[in-house]
Amino acid sequence: MYIAPRFHTNQAAVVKGWIEQGDEVLFVSYYASIIEDYSSIHPVVLGFAPFFELVDKLYMEVLHRGDMAASNFKINYGVPPVLKLRKLIKEWKPDVIILRDRTLYSIAAYLLGRKSKRILYNQSPIWDNPPKQDWKHRIVRRLTPQYRMTPVMGRKEPGKIIAGHSYFIPFVVEPSISPEEKKYFKDGCINILCIGKFVPRKHHMMLMDVVSELAENPGEKYHLTVIGEATTRLQKEFLQVVQKHIEEKNYGDIVTLLTNVPREKVNEYYAESDIYVIPSTDEPASVSQLEAMGFSVPVICSDTNGSACYVKEGENGYQFRDCDRENLKEKLALLVESREKIVSMGARAYQSILDGNLFQNYYDGVWSILKDMEKGEG
Repeated sequence: MYIAPRFHTNQAAVVKGWIEQGDEVLFVSYYASIIEDYSSIHPVVLGFAPFFELVDKLYMEVLHRGDMAASNFKINYGVPPVLKLRKLIKEWKPDVIILRDRTLYSIAAYLLGRKSKRILYNQSPIWDNPPKQDWKHRIVRRLTPQYRMTPVMGRKEPGKIIAGHSYFIPFVVEPSISPEEKKYFKDGCINILCIGKFVPRKHHMMLMDVVSELAENPGEKYHLTVIGEATTRLQKEFLQVVQKHIEEKNYGDIVTLLTNVPREKVNEYYAESDIYVIPSTDEPASVSQLEAMGFSVPVICSDTNGSACYVKEGENGYQFRDCDRENLKEKLALLVESREKIVSMGARAYQSILDGNLFQNYYDGVWSILKDMEKGEG
């Protein structure tokens, strides 16, 4: 049983893998998103306690109406419908419950699921700062699973440690198009793809400006496709800002802007792209760059992106300094030095998925946790 704020597309391959192994999976979410990949499973959407729905509406629409981050309030502090959650756990009797983050929802599920093995899943790095020891953090840790898994490696730096019972378990991505099958440079262009919600931290406009500057150099043609979600009021407002930027800069010939693209259609754009760029900041971890790699596409991301650990500098892509426009341009220029370089790095990107991001890698990792749990109980 997975319990998380929403079913994210990065869970689709995981769920499919469990089912193909012959296991049963139930995914419980707080709410549903309209553009996720539900081909493997449809989550049970429990929602929140009725009184909290009113609190959240007041918080979102009155107290923090213009705050892009206000939606995190219901994720961190949302109160679940406890009786419904209790009934679901009691009836389903899961062997394992995987809880996303340390939230009030997870605390409730942890306490209600005492008969199950419980694992915390979050995207804090495996190499992280030592756990805080103030009374609030100690209480929260006691009320959430002791064993933690994360797909983020982080950096082995002074002061960083691997806390006890923490495990690196990689994102799961299905390889889609091998280098031998891949067709590059559609319409004679170097086709660059970027996917991200329409919020300022995704830096869509910065990437557009960089691609435009590269396109000024003679001898090569570029096209940038930006795909983003615009379902909330604030996302739609920022989308208008991006659209205005395209109009004012006359980017219409080199930029295509797409919104709320269905999952199956997104794969077509991966297949037609030559380079994938995710220029965002404050990115805990992104699976989209790994999905691109599964299509034999090299990637560029910021060095603070949690998924930067999957990007090997100069091999399957590049990392640029977070929020550094000129460094992003330098790294993109390195990648487009020749079309042969794009193709060879795309092949290595595909191989990296085969080496480390198949379901078997995830499966073995979860089983290692369960075995360690048994040893600890013994």
